Amino acid sequence: MDFSFSEEQVALRDLARDILAAAESRDDRTGLWRDLAKAGVLGVTVPEEFGGSGGGILEACVVLEEVGRAGLPIPAHAALVLGGLAIGRFGNDEQRAELLAGLAEGTGVVTTALAETALDDPSFTPITAKTGSAGWRLDGTLPFVAGADAAVRLFVPAMTEDGVAVFEVDPTAEGVEITPQPASGGEPLFQVRLEWAEAQRTLGALDDGPELITWIGERAAAGYCALQLGLVERALMMTAGYVTERVQFGRPLGSFQAVQQRAADAYIDVESIRATMWSAAWRLHEGLPASDAVAVAKFFAAEAGQRVIAAAQHLHGGIGVDMDYPLHRFTFWAKQVELNLGGANRQLARLGKAIAAVKPEGCA
Repeated sequence: MDFSFSEEQVALRDLARDILAAAESRDDRTGLWRDLAKAGVLGVTVPEEFGGSGGGILEACVVLEEVGRAGLPIPAHAALVLGGLAIGRFGNDEQRAELLAGLAEGTGVVTTALAETALDDPSFTPITAKTGSAGWRLDGTLPFVAGADAAVRLFVPAMTEDGVAVFEVDPTAEGVEITPQPASGGEPLFQVRLEWAEAQRTLGALDDGPELITWIGERAAAGYCALQLGLVERALMMTAGYVTERVQFGRPLGSFQAVQQRAADAYIDVESIRATMWSAAWRLHEGLPASDAVAVAKFFAAEAGQRVIAAAQHLHGGIGVDMDYPLHRFTFWAKQVELNLGGANRQLARLGKAIAAVKPEGCA
């Protein structure tokens, strides 16, 4: 495997970083979304014929790492992964023509309302689907759907009589209620309540549900790992700067061995997140089996990520809990991302099941 970026990926990273840094300095998320669209960053996972640059999960992770580094909670993960990648892979000609251009232009967010258990059991969803003379109708509630308020379409997994399928829903349709769910990380999350709401059509074939959910879920998890990498690396950079400048007992804090050791451990944790995330993203990009690699990456993003954040808070001392100091943005959002699609223990359970399913050679 080759973890080095292409020239195009380096240019994308630098472009996203510059735009995000400028928005962070002026605390302007509305203008940020417009600027990202204008620069072509939001279209990175949209095919070229619809106004994008035709990238995939690698390019999405490049951008998401920079979003995490800036600490600005915008629905980039929803748009790039849960929308762009999903439609590009499974959308029919009409869906691609109607929805992808808006994604690239930043005028029409599309997202998939995955259940938190999507990686554990892609055949489960709390939404029920029934068909009749009026077509498909969906009923049930999904919490913590990112970007639902700005979405022009939602893709919702629902249980039919024959198994789970993924349906396209207009969020403005009758029977659809979207309620804000404020989260500590600041990312715009919403509860989506469907009361026998009309489904426009399916995403993919009716019987593609579990395969489609697994495909999207693995890429969603890799995207969360990229976000986490940006968040915790920035927190560590802030910490390094602080202990270099903060003087205690007549010496910079960073000159004390205990501080150096704690920071060194945090650096190792950041690099473990980086290595496992890009390994999983590369396997997804290459079309290789990636379930175990994704679980490993998500484990490190959760377990090592929380250790880095704890170290950053500890080494900052009292100022680390000051809400006027920017570290809290990274602490809160990193904790939220840690748990998305399952925290460390859930990933270990997935890996344990995978190991138990492998029979030693020669065993019946």
